[in-house]
Amino acid sequence: MRLLLVAGARPNFVKVGPLMRECRRVPDRVDVRLVHTGQHYDPEMSSTFFEEFGIPDPDWHLGVGSGSHAVQTARIMTAFEEVLLAWRPDMVVVVGDVNSTLACSVTARKMQVRVAHVEAGLRSFDETMPEEINRLVTDAISDVLLATEQSAVDNLLREGRPRERIHLVGNVMIDTLHYCLARLDGASQCRIDGAYGVVTLHRPSNVDAPDKLSGILDALSVIARDVPLYFPMHPRTRRKVDEFGLSARLEGSGIQVRPPASYMDFLRLWKDAALVLTDSGGVQEETTALGIPCFTIRDNTERPVTIDEGTNVLAGTTRDSILACYEEFRKGNTRQGRVPPLWDGKAAERIVQVLLAQQPVR
Repeated sequence: MRLLLVAGARPNFVKVGPLMRECRRVPDRVDVRLVHTGQHYDPEMSSTFFEEFGIPDPDWHLGVGSGSHAVQTARIMTAFEEVLLAWRPDMVVVVGDVNSTLACSVTARKMQVRVAHVEAGLRSFDETMPEEINRLVTDAISDVLLATEQSAVDNLLREGRPRERIHLVGNVMIDTLHYCLARLDGASQCRIDGAYGVVTLHRPSNVDAPDKLSGILDALSVIARDVPLYFPMHPRTRRKVDEFGLSARLEGSGIQVRPPASYMDFLRLWKDAALVLTDSGGVQEETTALGIPCFTIRDNTERPVTIDEGTNVLAGTTRDSILACYEEFRKGNTRQGRVPPLWDGKAAERIVQVLLAQQPVR
């Protein structure tokens, strides 16, 4: 079976790694190739992931770079069409909810190539989020829908997707977490004495509005008086902090700003944290898998299982709402979560078995 995997942005590599490794375990059954769209092009945001996850060099690197949503999506579609003409796969496998996911799934289906979507059915129900539009469109046209949690299955059924296309396979992101945890050795652990927290912040809805970003930084500064916070700052966030003149808010605040980290370096930092504050979807899942309290700096989440069963709490995006959540944490009112079903590090095995069960059409 000829499978073409697509990765473009940082979260994609976390999910593609286990799929590549699993496909390479059965070379007599799968001919797998990899496309890197270049949606993220900073070495810290892409190339180090290939090294850490054991992903081979991509067979095609489209190099689309940045741009508006429309410009970036159009560039990906144009370049990806050439890939499909050069190597016509039996199926294109897209992951997540970024512009590469949407662009490659639409291009494939218009060329009569089947599409499988990993992380299908996740919904924030907030259509102001570009990612939500990408999810809805990709799921509407995908032939195989691979869900991480039961709520995603329920969403797909409610939207009218055929039940036979939907497969609950678990969370491939947790496969990568297990893979990387097993490769951390004692000498490479993060040495920080005492309790500490970790921050990630990158969503445009949080960092592109000066008043909102200012309020979030104020809340983090208050928390940092009580517990040190380590903040590997996303390049977009760094630019906005400088642009809005907010750098002074971080000086002497107890917030330790660091450069963007590779996956392994970030894992070393957060796996022993007392709490994590984030607006990342993936970090919500990973903290649930390791039982670490997580405050999500958003008003909604497309990963409700991390709240219903895991350790995640929606903290909102205002200074007061974030501090109110932290006050509950200080009182010991933390969520005692559990690891959701099928988040066992074996999702890639199940995904590949589902894909191999699809009869190739030539």
